[in-house]
Amino acid sequence: MKITMIHGQSHEGSTCHIARMLAEKLNGEVTEFFLPRDFGELCTGCTLCFAESETKCPHFEKLFPITKAMDDADVILLASPVYVYHVTGAMKAFLDHYGWRWMVHRPEERMFSKQAVCISTAAGAGLKSTNQDMAHSTFFWGIPKTYKYGAAVMETSWEKVSTKKKQIIEKKIERLAQKIIKRQGHVKPSMKTKVFFQVMRMLQKRGWNETDVNYWRKKGWDGKKRPWR
Repeated sequence: MKITMIHGQSHEGSTCHIARMLAEKLNGEVTEFFLPRDFGELCTGCTLCFAESETKCPHFEKLFPITKAMDDADVILLASPVYVYHVTGAMKAFLDHYGWRWMVHRPEERMFSKQAVCISTAAGAGLKSTNQDMAHSTFFWGIPKTYKYGAAVMETSWEKVSTKKKQIIEKKIERLAQKIIKRQGHVKPSMKTKVFFQVMRMLQKRGWNETDVNYWRKKGWDGKKRPWR
């Protein structure tokens, strides 16, 4: 099992420790990135990725190692501490760069057989909205199964988290790992994903963006082919 972890911060705090805990229990080959250390560019809004090609993005080369790691992975793990009820600015900037990969544009077919995990931590509230920030992208990328785990650690560092709370977290992470392992290689798109894909297929047949239309036609998705077959 190949795992790609993307951390929404560059320090190794509670979120990082929990993400690594899950990766260890999955016992796979791990590729790890820290934002903004490994990628910290802001989307310029040039729209070249939509209108022409993702390779025209001014940050394409910097982003490519992470893109390749995600494409090669079986499990994509996105981890972010809660910043004002949402993901970190670094994580948001990172996700902004993949708008062209949403199903409405040019989804990568390998995404339709992967699993994803969104992990967040907070001293208090905001876990649900933070995980949803990341889960929006994993769904619209086409990933059929996304797990969300949030931990209210009630501290500002992993070292200060109580032993009892760490034990509770580890038990939950163990159960999550077993679910992922059990589904590995057997993940199928949900009805929600299939319905949304069909809606996007209808849009592409109308031809509203030439670059996207050509992509869908080349894949055969405007006909009978589907990325999950």
